[in-house]
Amino acid sequence: MFTQILDPTGNLFVTWLVALIPVALLLFLLAGLRMSAWLAVLIGSVVTFLLGIWVWHMPFSDGLLAYLYGSATGVWNVDWITFWGVILFNTLVTTGAFEKLRRWLIQQGTRDVRVQTILFAWAFGALLEGLVGFGYPWAFVAPILITLGIPALDAIRIAAIANNAPVSYGALGAPIIALAAVTGMPLLALAASVGKIVAILALLPPWILLYLVSGKEGMKGGWPLAIVGSLGYVAGQLPTSIYLGPYLPDVIGSIVCFACLLVLLKVWRPSQTLGYGGVPVTEAQRADGEAHGLSSSDVFQGWLPIIVLVVVVVAWTGPWSPLPGVNWLHLAVSAASSLTPGATITTAFDFKPFVGGSAILASWIVVVLLMRVSMSDIRDIFAKTWSQMWGACLVGVFIFGLAYVFNYSGMAGSLAKAFSNMGAAFIVVAPLLGFIGVALSGSNTSTNAMFGKFQALVGQLLGFPLMLLPTLNSVGAEIGKPIAPQTASVGVSTSEFVRNEGEVIRHNFGWTIVLLVYLVLIGIACYLFFPDIAALPK
Repeated sequence: MFTQILDPTGNLFVTWLVALIPVALLLFLLAGLRMSAWLAVLIGSVVTFLLGIWVWHMPFSDGLLAYLYGSATGVWNVDWITFWGVILFNTLVTTGAFEKLRRWLIQQGTRDVRVQTILFAWAFGALLEGLVGFGYPWAFVAPILITLGIPALDAIRIAAIANNAPVSYGALGAPIIALAAVTGMPLLALAASVGKIVAILALLPPWILLYLVSGKEGMKGGWPLAIVGSLGYVAGQLPTSIYLGPYLPDVIGSIVCFACLLVLLKVWRPSQTLGYGGVPVTEAQRADGEAHGLSSSDVFQGWLPIIVLVVVVVAWTGPWSPLPGVNWLHLAVSAASSLTPGATITTAFDFKPFVGGSAILASWIVVVLLMRVSMSDIRDIFAKTWSQMWGACLVGVFIFGLAYVFNYSGMAGSLAKAFSNMGAAFIVVAPLLGFIGVALSGSNTSTNAMFGKFQALVGQLLGFPLMLLPTLNSVGAEIGKPIAPQTASVGVSTSEFVRNEGEVIRHNFGWTIVLLVYLVLIGIACYLFFPDIAALPK
């Protein structure tokens, strides 16, 4: 068995610098050269492999197996989910179900910009993130906000800030699944740990949204929307993440949030109807609104795919189901750990045929049958999805190969040993690494694959609760999404800022720092006062 080398250069600082080369290279390729993410990650993975062989003396054959097992994990555990998630979403769009759902939801609100913002940027955005992710919530929510009189640049920022909290469970839980794959931690326990931190984080963004669209006075007059919006999402998200896993917290959280907001609007509405900037809406403007024009059958058809998805995925992946545990193939390669004597670092691929992606495929088949989608429409849906997703799927292949080699070769262990010299102060760095990682890759999933194991090793060395640092990595990546170039490029695709993502990123930057500071405070509080929040179950 290959034994990892902790300090191959003989100088821990130099070793630390060499271990950072893959990260610095990705930063240069993505942010400096503006290279496509799949190509940047391919180059980064090759460089990581070569460093593992030349510097850490990783055996070529075992290293190649680690890379292949990682790539296979990226395909089956992540790409398989995201591809069918986008297929399902594009089916909603092609059949008109999405448009019916959108029209019905818009009519449930009032002309008040605060109500519309919480309903669509916050609740509807969470639903889109849970189903698809990849910046699509920006692309669909921003045009709705623009029709309400919000300037395009501000509308994109509102959609981006609202998209913070749901990202860890985006694309039906792909980021958490990736984090569990590279850390070896139990998926359900990790989903619960992230869910608890996200629940605290989610208390703040609705207040920021109210301030952005209506100022201080508008926030004071609309405070019930922020309370019900945040707590409604948490009421669905938190128990789902704890008891059902990572697949549906966003979907169920958004649905519960919608229900709570609609109930609130039956018993309370702002005393004054405000437009963007806190300007009162006139009587003529309040009366200017068309009925959605949908029959009860149309409304049901709009909700039908969501209902099918929730029912099938809950039945398929819940703790009562034996399907996720079925394993047809286990391949692994191990190395003796450089950090813990007697311990091994194992990179493995498990072919579990009934993973979450298969549940989404089953949901899509049921939707196709119920909605009688034609074969020509199905061909168009697949063609559109492949055009959208081939780059993201390649990123899944290469980033997991990179991450597995990074861990197997001992590079992650060397990096963890160097960073552990910071002591407890590393609690501040952990979310920052997630923030930086997603700014580079544009993907929470890729960030968790790259830094997840490293964060776990640092936590082990410093005696942190074992899931705390990986959890903060994932949630830190949520907060960095508004300044991620890859996410912004998708998010602005329906606006006038196409190929002008830099302006959007600059506009988003300030509020992302506010949320990052908030997350650092949450992490410190959890470490000092609530360590069990991220402890592995006994």
